Amino acid sequence: MTRRRWIAEHWDEATATLVGAQAEHLARVLRATPGTEADVVAGGRVFHAEVASVTPAEVRFNLVAEVRADPALPVTLVVAVYKFDRMEWAIEKATELGVAAIAPVIARRTEKHLAQAAGKRAERWRRIAHEAAQQSRRSDVPMVHDPMPLPQYVKATSEAMRIVLAEQERTTTLCSLLGEAQAAAGEEMPVLELAIGPEGGWAPSEEALFDANGWRAASLGPRILRAETAAIAALAVVASCLE
Repeated sequence: MTRRRWIAEHWDEATATLVGAQAEHLARVLRATPGTEADVVAGGRVFHAEVASVTPAEVRFNLVAEVRADPALPVTLVVAVYKFDRMEWAIEKATELGVAAIAPVIARRTEKHLAQAAGKRAERWRRIAHEAAQQSRRSDVPMVHDPMPLPQYVKATSEAMRIVLAEQERTTTLCSLLGEAQAAAGEEMPVLELAIGPEGGWAPSEEALFDANGWRAASLGPRILRAETAAIAALAVVASCLE
């Protein structure tokens, strides 16, 4: 039987602790008792654990043995902010697919009211990623950065291969660039940054900005996809090539 997996807020070499909503759910809803077994993520490592003590405010585990954990995809998903309900769905699914980090950016075609409210949404996006990581039995939680203006992110230095999905690109596919990245990395896993535009796509000035800062433009194919669909399709392609 598959053990439930929890992501600890506090831990040391021998114990791990859940607090807040996780502890209350485990205590009141699941009615955990001392001796209940679970998998617990602590510091990016996964342990077979047993409940040592339970209260609605805190559940403490004894860590029994470390178990094998699959690493995250070495991909940062750069997402131009768009309608929050669709973006939250994309964050949840990107987490399930194994993305390492999510970087929301404010693009020229991001609606003004969404751009103004994005900063207040960051903590909610982190909670969604945390819950999705736990549900999908990940050994880590993707980092969700605070939103920033697109030019600030694009111009920052990076060792990753930086790829922007662009509607006007017709010859270079995402698969071909992934092949280049794998060849350059040799036996290592290539590190990638993958940028997805907002509803309406990237503005021409943004396309020029990407090009001037060394980003490679790639296509997902001839069809026009919604922003959230493009994000999931691109990560699925990356996962199929790298894993």
